[in-house]
Amino acid sequence: MRSLLFMLAFTFVTQVATAQEKEKIQELETQKELRQARQVNARLDSAVRFLDDGEYEQADARFRYVFANMKSIPSDLAYHFGKNSYHLGKYKQSVDWLTKYIQLKGTSGQFSKDAAAWLKKAEEALVVQRQSESAKVAQVLSRDYTIDCGPSAKVVCPVCNGSTVVVRKDYFGDKYSTCTYCNKLGYLSCDDYNKLLRGQLKPSTENK
Repeated sequence: MRSLLFMLAFTFVTQVATAQEKEKIQELETQKELRQARQVNARLDSAVRFLDDGEYEQADARFRYVFANMKSIPSDLAYHFGKNSYHLGKYKQSVDWLTKYIQLKGTSGQFSKDAAAWLKKAEEALVVQRQSESAKVAQVLSRDYTIDCGPSAKVVCPVCNGSTVVVRKDYFGDKYSTCTYCNKLGYLSCDDYNKLLRGQLKPSTENK
């Protein structure tokens, strides 16, 4: 009888000790998460301050730390990161993140008006950047260089990525239009591809 009581008491004490140990571990994990959350929020606040002070590289490093350590990204971060990306000359990245903010907050967000203004600037800068890059490609190919397309003699259309549809983003969302270069095929002949690279391939008016 005494042995049974002893075993029951031992089991009870063991269970209590195990439960207490689990509570301690859980408490330590919670404290660790809280410390990390405070650290991430501090980095986010400092990133915004660096952005406001024109220290865009420092802001970018802190924003990326936040992305790597925050499970749920606040919508305001999309605005700040998009704005900072513009100042770094990363216009495509800027367009993507500012568009994301507008999609999340619409016209009622704290930064919606500013986001729309920065998005317009980023889109305009992106167009200029891409035109400049196209001009550089055209300059390189101006000596009648020809790209070898391989045995198939065709290339996936780089304008629509083979989908035959071109997607353009604006403030109101995505706009879809038929690709005017590949004639609904999704690919270009090697000759047309080289013309496109040189800026000599004209879009078809039938598919506009």
